[in-house]
Amino acid sequence: MARPKAKPDTLLGPRIRQRRKALGLTLQALCGRAGLSVGYLSQVERGNATPSLGTLAQIAQALNVGLEYFIATPKPADSLTRAHARPQFALDDTSIVYEALGADFPGAELSSYILDVPPGYMSETVSHEGEEIIYVLAGEIIQTLGGERFRLTAGDSLHYRGNIEHAWYNPGTDPARILWTGTLNVLQGKGSHRLPEMTPANDPS
Repeated sequence: MARPKAKPDTLLGPRIRQRRKALGLTLQALCGRAGLSVGYLSQVERGNATPSLGTLAQIAQALNVGLEYFIATPKPADSLTRAHARPQFALDDTSIVYEALGADFPGAELSSYILDVPPGYMSETVSHEGEEIIYVLAGEIIQTLGGERFRLTAGDSLHYRGNIEHAWYNPGTDPARILWTGTLNVLQGKGSHRLPEMTPANDPS
């Protein structure tokens, strides 16, 4: 009796496409890196073909991830973060401190961070694919969006498309604390370094 043909993994293609777009790669550029034809990889991304393990390894290497990025199944506990226990990062070219809230499981489309923004800090003006939501936890920021200016203080939020030119700055004399969530990883492609672990204030040690 003939064995049934394996069905293509309907999640694998979207995971590859999401990672490719996060890196800003065209389909042709990824194919050049992985040594595959555009037609074949297009079939994979649409879920019409399932690559062999060796071919998937080529794709993973071209996307700068391990093979487990596409085949591992995350546990619910992998998505949990605890207050005072989250790693903090600072980008090499800014003075902002980030706390990562989101989980980096395969196929994840959202990123989320808490940003501690020093007084006077001004971001560059950018536009990109996807969406963003910012929620001010403390302090204030001035957000420019498509030529309009918005003053946001604690409790205010703004949800917008990333392809609208946007920038923001902290006009106050105190740090601002922002919750940022979006479909673009703000740390992608930028140098960062982890800050020393913080001791919780209620820790008697």
